[in-house]
Amino acid sequence: MPALDGMKVLDLTQYEAGTSCTQYLAWFGASVVKVERPGIGDPGRSTAGTGMDSLYFMSFNHNKRSLALDLATPEGRQIFLDLLPKFDVVVENFTLGTMEKLGLGYETLKEAHPGVIYGTIKGFGTHGPYSQFKCFDMVAQAAGGSFSVTGLPDGPPMRPGATFGDTGSGMHLAMGILAAYIQRQTTGKGQMVEIAMQETIANFMREPMSQRQYRSWPIGRRGNRTVSPTDLYPCAPGGPNDFIFIMVVTSRMWDALVTTIDRPDLAADPRFDTVRDRHEYGDALHAEIAAWTSERTKFEAMETLAGAGVPCSAVYDTADIFTDKHLRARNQIRTYQHPVAGEVTMQAPPIHLSDSDVEMVPAPLLGQHSFEVLVDELGFDGAALDALAAKGIVGPPPAMAE
Repeated sequence: MPALDGMKVLDLTQYEAGTSCTQYLAWFGASVVKVERPGIGDPGRSTAGTGMDSLYFMSFNHNKRSLALDLATPEGRQIFLDLLPKFDVVVENFTLGTMEKLGLGYETLKEAHPGVIYGTIKGFGTHGPYSQFKCFDMVAQAAGGSFSVTGLPDGPPMRPGATFGDTGSGMHLAMGILAAYIQRQTTGKGQMVEIAMQETIANFMREPMSQRQYRSWPIGRRGNRTVSPTDLYPCAPGGPNDFIFIMVVTSRMWDALVTTIDRPDLAADPRFDTVRDRHEYGDALHAEIAAWTSERTKFEAMETLAGAGVPCSAVYDTADIFTDKHLRARNQIRTYQHPVAGEVTMQAPPIHLSDSDVEMVPAPLLGQHSFEVLVDELGFDGAALDALAAKGIVGPPPAMAE
């Protein structure tokens, strides 16, 4: 059985942070109903500027069903409240105060369903001096410290490329919801689970901040080189991502490196005798190693060095991820048919459970499951659904909308 078989989630999230949370729950087998505004849906659907169902939206909404429901209307709000007791979890990442304006804040939902687990993501949390400030992933990364340690020592702070603020906050919220869900098995009570994106990034900064014990404070930027020969090295044919990162932290790894590149003389060179020496003469050592890596592609260099016990990796670009033989062998890159986009290639869930396998299902079209959900959960008949669709309170399934 799926690990979260039986868990039911009302998903009011948009864009990436909240949708990452509900995607993880769906990947584990929870029944996730994404509640979206009729005719518009999650704004993430149209980020590509080419209409609905962008790759951005598809990337964060596998295995969900879509209910198009206008929560700004009294009828739509009442339908949501009628659905609520039949679900375990509500998740939202709206601007602070939005749910309260809709009449669907936590206190209201808790009164209607004391067992509800209410998950919320806010940029700076629900209270504190900055709680009203708007936030996006990059804002959270600046506020959480990751900009300050990214970049070259003599350069400005730099934005990390991966969206740790959004997806990272979603992951943290999913963990919190699971903890609350387990606790509810004993107490029968629900609770609010709150995530602040700034705090998520600060949490990811625990290792850099621990360096205050032996480095200057605040921690500065170090670029790609930590202690030589740990650094980034160029590879053939010299493209923008033709590099390999090599990380050597023990004497055994150092010996394996110089032996593998057929330069045992480097181990006998007094400039590179100790860790301190190698760091002092880091530029000279980098040039010696780069002479070897530059004659090989990044994957040739990676397989040779890693096979000899030297920790390293080619610098994968986004195209490399989708063609990587290792990821494909692990079934991490999968292709499926989307009803509008056709054949789509996506990454599979990165968490592997040995006794719980959930098939990847394409992200839903807007309102694809509106009638299905209301029939199954509330017993609506065809006439009632047609009336709600005619008034724009419920968005009908795409085939009917056409």
